[in-house]
Amino acid sequence: MDLLQPALGLFAFSFIVFVIVFLILKKFAWKPILATLKEREDSITDSITTAERVKEEMAQMKAEHEHVLAEAKAERSKILKEAKDAKDMIISEAKTQAQAEAKKIISEAYTAIENQKMAALTDVKNQVGNLVIEVAEKVLRRELADKTAQEGYVKQLAEEIKLN
Repeated sequence: MDLLQPALGLFAFSFIVFVIVFLILKKFAWKPILATLKEREDSITDSITTAERVKEEMAQMKAEHEHVLAEAKAERSKILKEAKDAKDMIISEAKTQAQAEAKKIISEAYTAIENQKMAALTDVKNQVGNLVIEVAEKVLRRELADKTAQEGYVKQLAEEIKLN
């Protein structure tokens, strides 16, 4: 049981050794340990501050990214709408132009047909007139083949003219 109750001399010796070690530690080791702890505490504080700042910057960058993305989507929608409007306008203009061209072609075709019809009618009339003249010439030549018949016919015509 002696071990559980230390003697006064052992107690005093242990206390003196403790005080000497404490003073040596205080003079040589305590300040560097506290400085290192302070430095570590400052480093941790700086790291936390930096982490918070980075977190805020990331949040800000995310908001900016979302804003830019929304603008890009709006711009894309605008461009697609403009392209669709341009396409519709081009198609409409093409239809209008095609209809105008078709009307022009039809009008020119009617005019050409009418001109060809008139030319054909004129040609037919000329041919009929030529045939009539040829027939009349042949008939008159046959009727007036002799000289006495010609003189008689001329006298008859002269008498008819006098009567009118």
